[in-house]
Amino acid sequence: MPDYSAARAVAPRVREHFVRHIEASSPPERPEQVPEPPDVQAVESIVDAAFWASLRREEGYTPKISLALLPKDRADRPLLFETPLPLTATALVRVAPAVERPGIHLGVWREEGELRVWGAIRTIPTFTFVLEVAAPGLLVIKHQRGEAGKFVNVAVLEGDQVKVIDERTSNLPDCPPLIASLVGFDRADSPDGRVNILVQLAVSMRAHGRGGCVLIVPAGSDSWLESIVRPIRYAISPAYSKLSDLARQPPPNGAEARAWQDALQNAVDGIGGLTAVDGATVMTDAYDLLAFGAKIARRRGAPRIEQVTLTEPIEGSLAQVLHPSRLGGTRHLSAAQFVHDERAAVALVASQDGRFTIFAWSPCEEMVHAHRVETLLL
Repeated sequence: MPDYSAARAVAPRVREHFVRHIEASSPPERPEQVPEPPDVQAVESIVDAAFWASLRREEGYTPKISLALLPKDRADRPLLFETPLPLTATALVRVAPAVERPGIHLGVWREEGELRVWGAIRTIPTFTFVLEVAAPGLLVIKHQRGEAGKFVNVAVLEGDQVKVIDERTSNLPDCPPLIASLVGFDRADSPDGRVNILVQLAVSMRAHGRGGCVLIVPAGSDSWLESIVRPIRYAISPAYSKLSDLARQPPPNGAEARAWQDALQNAVDGIGGLTAVDGATVMTDAYDLLAFGAKIARRRGAPRIEQVTLTEPIEGSLAQVLHPSRLGGTRHLSAAQFVHDERAAVALVASQDGRFTIFAWSPCEEMVHAHRVETLLL
């Protein structure tokens, strides 16, 4: 029986998620490729061991590991341990330095009735249960989606808090395509998945830890300038189009795919780095960079924003209507005011403490809607 009570609380809900998605997925070419949903006991044991490992330190370092529940005969070119390791906090902490690089997972499966760590692997099948140690006491349960390398978060555990992602969020009226993509189900109005560029940008701007703001404005329109203090210190002229050029290209196949993905990530990180400068980074919805370090101002004649709707895509979370100043500091208030005045725009706001909020105008609610999504970005 696990000592970490949250492991028992989350395990049945996690299994239900995997069963539902495996049953709804397209059948694979071979019957043996059908993934097996994780059993409740396995989920409990993995979560429990990972949690206690996350609180340990080995030679001053906190372990950062990823565990995948997968039999070794289903793994593609795995690194196999001659003697499998016990699934204990001590064993995980000791092996962590060898597997802390991104994309490496420790394989876990039952051997002789006991869950053991049998080796390491980089490529895992779709719908494989994965648990990642993101920080001390912070665990993320996820699985890989259809596209290679793309993961969907299922639940986040932080201390005694259990947050299970509410997939129904993507079906709500006015749900921005970015939210739907983060939850894991791309909207029909983004058939090519290009909205995932904004997901990458959100992760990048959150990673530098300084906080930041990105304003996404309609291409071909200058109306957003009415809500910006001028002159703009770091205006870009002509617009910087490296990211938009890459986005317009059909994703290549084969050997060229990796080069394209690397170039795209470098372009995203370049813009993400600009968000560390005080002020807002402005780019079009076609991914052309227009400015950074821009100061937001209330549009002349526009009313001061007094309230927003706040939601979080977590099961059991209720919508709140509150003053935007309660969401954070000046960055949140000014971003909410910008979207209130420029209703075709979307604002992405990262806080220094790791919180991430997406502001978008809601025609149904006739007010700015603030989506708290940091649980989807871990």
